[in-house]
Amino acid sequence: MIPDDKLRAQLPHTLRQLDLPGLGELYRGKVRDNYSRGDRIVMVTTDRISAFDHVLGTIPFKGEVLSRLTAFWFDKVKDLAPTHIVEVPDPSVMVVKRAKALPIEIVIRGYITGSLWRDYQAGKADYGIAWPAGLRKDQRFDEAVITPSTKAEYGKHDEPIGEDELLKQGLVAPDVWKEATAVARRLFQRGQEWARTRGLILVDTKYEMGIADGKLVVIDEIHTPDSSRYWVADGYEERFARGEDQEMLDKENIRQWLIKEHGFSGHGTPPPLTDDVRVMLARKYIEVFEKLTGETFASEVGSVAARIERNLRATGHLA
Repeated sequence: MIPDDKLRAQLPHTLRQLDLPGLGELYRGKVRDNYSRGDRIVMVTTDRISAFDHVLGTIPFKGEVLSRLTAFWFDKVKDLAPTHIVEVPDPSVMVVKRAKALPIEIVIRGYITGSLWRDYQAGKADYGIAWPAGLRKDQRFDEAVITPSTKAEYGKHDEPIGEDELLKQGLVAPDVWKEATAVARRLFQRGQEWARTRGLILVDTKYEMGIADGKLVVIDEIHTPDSSRYWVADGYEERFARGEDQEMLDKENIRQWLIKEHGFSGHGTPPPLTDDVRVMLARKYIEVFEKLTGETFASEVGSVAARIERNLRATGHLA
């Protein structure tokens, strides 16, 4: 594990954004700066952290953790579904095949927690699902449930939507949706099985998919602490029985800090991140990376932007 002093030393060098017009046409999302040219996209995962549809700041080494974990998982599930990855020219960058993204995020949940638990408590959980009464926070479902959401542009809110409604609106063709949800269930099962061998619980996750060359492919990121919720498996049952919060190794740590410390859940201006919070989340992300991959995370302190530019030039992606 990288010591805290190294994480603090990286704070002024985090990647807020990458400005390299020579890479192609830029689309800047909440976390990624995507440069497209032809049928290829240079997907740069920055160190930006977002929560409740607000970009809050940057976290040391976050982009590298997400990008390397995605490449790790894409390799681990390649027998289950094709992905859009082509090559990895830098630890924070993936070159991918352009795909027409489905306008739906496929959220799959093994436990009731987070936003679903908050909606369930408030009687607002819908998705066309008849939720049983008496569920408890962090309770495991007998079978994973899919709770889709629309994909909003940056600055707008994703909205929950039921399967019947998304098909009624024609957002996804029925045959494509059937295939996409089947793929999601296979991916989630593989992810849960692997996490279990590493002392973790893959609680829930979201998948993004698209069509490339007439085929459904998995795109964006997969099973990262930004797109997924991970709990430490040891002690789950005891914490659940006592009604205590689970030990989390994902972005929910920031959400809970915002809610509990500042009463912020998306409305108004978010509070500034302290350096202590930035280092805390970096430590959580690196811990889950090391647990999942079995590797020791090692990266040098210094400008992420300069390293990316150097590697893209060396691999011929930038003149």
